[in-house]
Amino acid sequence: MTHADQLPSSDALLNGVLLIDSFNGFTLAILLFFIGKSLSSRISVLHRYGIPEPVVGGVLCAAVVCAVYYGTGVAVEFDLAARDTLLLYFFTALGLNTDVRTLKQGGRALIILSVLSIGFMVLQNIVGMLMAGAFAMDPRAGLMVGSVSLTGGVGTTLAWMHHFQDTLGIANAGELGLSANMVGLVAACVIGGPIANVLMRRHHVRPSEDAGLKVGTLYRDEPFVQLDYHGVLLALLWLNVAMLLGRGINSLVAQTPIHLPGFVGCLLAGIILRAVDEFVLPTGKGAPWRWPSMAPGLALISDICLGLFLTMALMGMQLWELAPMLGFITLTVSVQIALAIAFTMLVVFRSMGRNYEAVVICSGFGGIVLGSTATAVANMNAITREFGAARQAFIVVPLVCGFVIDLANALVIGWLAR
Repeated sequence: MTHADQLPSSDALLNGVLLIDSFNGFTLAILLFFIGKSLSSRISVLHRYGIPEPVVGGVLCAAVVCAVYYGTGVAVEFDLAARDTLLLYFFTALGLNTDVRTLKQGGRALIILSVLSIGFMVLQNIVGMLMAGAFAMDPRAGLMVGSVSLTGGVGTTLAWMHHFQDTLGIANAGELGLSANMVGLVAACVIGGPIANVLMRRHHVRPSEDAGLKVGTLYRDEPFVQLDYHGVLLALLWLNVAMLLGRGINSLVAQTPIHLPGFVGCLLAGIILRAVDEFVLPTGKGAPWRWPSMAPGLALISDICLGLFLTMALMGMQLWELAPMLGFITLTVSVQIALAIAFTMLVVFRSMGRNYEAVVICSGFGGIVLGSTATAVANMNAITREFGAARQAFIVVPLVCGFVIDLANALVIGWLAR
């Protein structure tokens, strides 16, 4: 075997840090995904409350890594280079599966959920600032355990970290925000399923009669999903074409003062290509862009990519970094989580229509305000796999996460962090 034929490996122990290279980390993520699926099927409480399978495997890995750190002093770090690409594939597939004609149906719901999300974001920051003041800290440090880290996520935390540390003089602002984001991300993964189940039982909400999911597959149908070789290959082709177009959109947006996460361009590109197919290109059995033929392939690819992304995001958490600020973070984020649960069940469910679509949106609302877009969609996936499709929810929630939240959050943080 020549050197070029060998698999790359750069795992190394240096200064107490064991770095796992990208190939080995990706392979471990696949194994953890299998472990999560196995445990979820065997442990009834995980299945009953809709805990996403990637969360089970990812958190299990993070716990083991934390135990290794405290037991040996060795910090295990993963090169997660494939993680962001997996997320782009998922949202590109989501865009390709979006019929623009359904956007009209989500218009009112999109406005309502946007208003609710912005209102909660302001409330979140008020709580964070009050808690920081109670701990004799600069109140603006509370923003790092508010919408900066919880609603904004890792990207927003890293973007604002230097401003808080260098301009505002708040020491360890980065660690504070990243630690809060870790706790919020796990909490968002855990609360979505239970919230949905409680709402369905308490309000006697009937499951969806539409079993034809565009994203994800129902558990009861998994053994019978028909996959076509040509359709899967066609799905891969158009996913890559849409991602190339998404890069161009992101490049154009980067020339403006607007800052949006990278997946938004891919989501838009997928929607645009689907719209071109629906309204411009000729359709027929011989057309090379036959969307129905590649729908099962898109669903399969999107499920795998989302699952592996969330697994990798959670397995890379370094829980021991929470220790120095454990008291403040634990109490403050606990209050934020309780507030999110109450707001979701008492306000969001009623405002979004008190129906099955509202239940699915509520399962993802924790992802909006505590975790990430991927977490929100993973929670919704877990519910729709069991109870049927919720097409409006899968349009409204990603659009709120991708457009409204990032723009509004930047304005709110800039106003409060003066």
